[in-house]
Amino acid sequence: METISIRYIFSIKDGSKEEFNLDLDNRTFRLITKLPENPPSWTKLDFHQCPHCPLTKDTHPYCPLALNLVSIVEQFKGIFSYDEIDVEVMTEQRSIFRNTSAQEGISSLMGLVIATSNCPYTDFFKPMARFHLPFADEEETVWRAIATYLMAQYFLILKGHRKRLDLDGLAKIYDNIERMNISIVKRLRAASRKDSTVNALVHLDVFAKHLTPGLEESLNGLQHIFAPFITKDIENNSGE
Repeated sequence: METISIRYIFSIKDGSKEEFNLDLDNRTFRLITKLPENPPSWTKLDFHQCPHCPLTKDTHPYCPLALNLVSIVEQFKGIFSYDEIDVEVMTEQRSIFRNTSAQEGISSLMGLVIATSNCPYTDFFKPMARFHLPFADEEETVWRAIATYLMAQYFLILKGHRKRLDLDGLAKIYDNIERMNISIVKRLRAASRKDSTVNALVHLDVFAKHLTPGLEESLNGLQHIFAPFITKDIENNSGE
């Protein structure tokens, strides 16, 4: 399998449909997409460029993340964030259906597109995109983010680049994403006549804001899930 395919179908109340067929490279998990031939001005790198962006206009005239959002902005330009829609997400393994607001539905799609973009700050999210979970709630997002980060730390330990498991770098990852989101919202406000895409990103940003301040607390909040295993393991090894 050379690509991973994920399909989003949005059914609008007026009977129209918007479809997004996303193909991810099976090794890099980056989005394979045909970029617009004449990108709109709000996608230029120096238009509300992120203050911590390491890219330059010489090598990247356009923001690689913004370019991937053009089709979303265009196809939802007439939709309000509170409009009711049906969303079906299809992968090779399963289909997921949800009746929800345009804001939440677009947010799920936008999160996947952002994670698989060429932005230097989204690489951490590519393993999560590989195992995409549409409409994840806050607890599921905490679970996936911490599990992904700790697994990455484990592989770094195997390669001799880490000595212990910790969450020190995860807060920095989400801090960078928060700063990026501020600039992307400014781009979307300039690009959109209605509020669906802007509020979709704001909805997505809520998770980043809630996760960052209390990582250890969030992790401790998940400890009870492992109680049966931890108790049994302690009992089995108590005599050693």
